[in-house]
Amino acid sequence: MKKDIQKKLIKRLKIIEGQVRGLQKMVEAGEYCVDIITQASAVKKAVSSFEDAMLLNHLSTHVVEQMKSGEHKKAIDEVMKVYTHSKKDN
Repeated sequence: MKKDIQKKLIKRLKIIEGQVRGLQKMVEAGEYCVDIITQASAVKKAVSSFEDAMLLNHLSTHVVEQMKSGEHKKAIDEVMKVYTHSKKDN
């Protein structure tokens, strides 16, 4: 993993962690449902952004190397695996 991307991803995960803690506190405090749902939606968007950055890293490092070394099938299979997982989440 590229070090600069790794730092950004860790920072994003810490933000997501804080968002989830905030979400838990909102539930514990019995806050208004729509406000909790709005915050939960923000968490989902943050996780999706994290996934996008991970995929970008994978494509720009591992997939490039796999293609260069002739491991075309492995590269394609991995990208299809990610794509299939993303379709299940919708």
